[in-house]
Amino acid sequence: MTEDWAAVARAIDQRVSELGMRQRELAKRSHVSQATVRELQHNTVQRRRSARTLEALSLALSWHPQHLLAVLEGRRPPAVGEPVFAEDDVPTRLDAIERHLREITRLLDEMNSRLGAGTDRDGKSAG
Repeated sequence: MTEDWAAVARAIDQRVSELGMRQRELAKRSHVSQATVRELQHNTVQRRRSARTLEALSLALSWHPQHLLAVLEGRRPPAVGEPVFAEDDVPTRLDAIERHLREITRLLDEMNSRLGAGTDRDGKSAG
């Protein structure tokens, strides 16, 4: 798997700007050294960082704990509130997939009911 540290740098830089935060404040909030924050934000030193470092920075930036890891791996970052998965946590991932499928099924059933009844979203007659 390729790691996109430049994408991590862009994400951190953009978020710090959005939040009006300085490197010193991010370092303090995340308990990550300011030197490490600087290296990551400016992509000056590419080396493997611990998942804990990326998680601490993600949380300090008010993101999902696995946001920066997802950016690094080229995946869609999870939304705040989505479950946190360990890489080998297959049962939890399957449970989350089942929940999503049940919700999709419920929404499709609801849409089919409305279509069958000839009503729009608000329950008004379509004709």
